[in-house]
Amino acid sequence: MTVRVSDPVSAPSAVRLIWGSRFYRAAVISLFLAGIGISATNPQLTLFFVNDLGASLPVAGLFYLTNLAAPVVGFWIGRWSDRRPDRLSLFRVGGIIGAVGWIAMALSTHIWMPFVISVVALSVAGAASAQIYAAVRDELNRTPTGADNRVVTTVRMAFTLGWIVGPVLGSWFGTVFGLRALLACSGALMLAQLVPFVGMRVPRFVPEPVEVHQPDQDRETPPTVEHLTDRRALIPLFAFTGLCIVAISGDTIKFAYLPIYMANDLHLPASVRGAVIAIQPFVELLLIPLFGVLAERFGAMRLVMVGAVLGMAGNACYALTSGVLGLFAAQTLMAGLWAAVAGLGINVAQHLYPRGVGLASSTFLGSIPVASSVGGVVGSIGVTQLGIPDVFFLPTILCGLSALGLFLTHRAAD
Repeated sequence: MTVRVSDPVSAPSAVRLIWGSRFYRAAVISLFLAGIGISATNPQLTLFFVNDLGASLPVAGLFYLTNLAAPVVGFWIGRWSDRRPDRLSLFRVGGIIGAVGWIAMALSTHIWMPFVISVVALSVAGAASAQIYAAVRDELNRTPTGADNRVVTTVRMAFTLGWIVGPVLGSWFGTVFGLRALLACSGALMLAQLVPFVGMRVPRFVPEPVEVHQPDQDRETPPTVEHLTDRRALIPLFAFTGLCIVAISGDTIKFAYLPIYMANDLHLPASVRGAVIAIQPFVELLLIPLFGVLAERFGAMRLVMVGAVLGMAGNACYALTSGVLGLFAAQTLMAGLWAAVAGLGINVAQHLYPRGVGLASSTFLGSIPVASSVGGVVGSIGVTQLGIPDVFFLPTILCGLSALGLFLTHRAAD
C-alpha cells in the first residue's frame, strides 16, 4: 500500500493551508496543549506514587500496565466515532473525563486509586483525543489539499513540540508547587485543549455513492456499520499497529537503562547525559516535516519501513558504542524511527482502514502506551539475562522484525 498524493513540488504549503483554516489551527493549538499536559506529568508519576502515596518502586512500576487498557477502549470509542455525525463531540467528552481523572489523581490518598483512574478515565480521554486526527482526515477527504501527508505531519508536530516543552515545565512546576498541583494543572490543560474548538463542528465525512456499470446495480452503497466491523478489513490495520508496537517498544528500554549506562559505565557528566537525551526530540521535530515531504513522493508506508530500519541501527549503536559520539548518532537514528512512526503512522493507519478513520486513529494511537508496557516487560527480562549494554540488542532485533513485517504488509496491501 502506497499513501501518495500529487507532486510535492507543485502542492501548496502545509503551513499556509493550516494557517488558512480555523479547524487546522485549532487542532495544532489543542494538540500542543495536550502534549504539554501529558508530558509534564508522566515523568513525575513514579515519584508521586513513591513519595506522596508511599508505594514501593515495583508497585509504582506496575502502574504502566494500565496502558494495556488503551487499545481496547480505543477500539470501542473509535467504532462509536465512525457512527456519529460529528467527531468533536466525543473529543469534548473525553477531554472533560480526562480533566476529572487528573484532578482525581491529584487528590488520591491510596496507591490503588491512580490505577483505577488510569483505566477508567485516562484511557477514555486518550482514545477520545485521537478523534482530532480522524476529524483532520475527514477535512482532507472533504477538501483534498494536494499535501495531505504534510498537513497531517505538521499537525502532529504540535503534539511533539508539547512533549519537548512539557517535561521542562513539569520538572520546574512540580519542584516549586508540588506534584499534586502539577497533576491538577494537567487536568486544567485537558480542559484548555477544548477551548480552540468552541463553537466548531466538524461533520464526519461520508463518501457519496459511486456509480458502477453493472446492469443489475446502478449504485454502490456507502459503508455501513456491518462493513465497519468486517474482521478481514481490519487485519491490515491491526497488523500495522502491532508492528509499530514492536518497533517503538525499545524506547522504554532506552529510557530505563541508557541513563544508567551513561552514568555507571561510561562515567559521563550530567550535562552530557542530558544533552544526549535531549537531542532526540529536537531532531525528531526537524525530521517530521521532511518525512512528510518524502511521503508525498515515495509513500508513507515506505517511510515507516525506513524508520524501523533506522531504529534497528540506533539500538545497535547503543549496544556497541562506548563513546559520546556513538550515543549522539544512536539518538539521531532513533529520532528517524519516531519521526516516521509518530509523524506518518496515523496517516498509514487511516488509509489501511478508510471506511472507519475514527477507529483507525484511536487504534493506532493506542499502540504507543501499549508499546511502553511491552518494552518494560522485555527490558526487565532482558537486562537480567544480558546486562547493560547488551540489553539493547533486543530492541535491535525487534526493529528488524518490525521492518520485515512492514515490508510484507506493504506487499500484501499493494
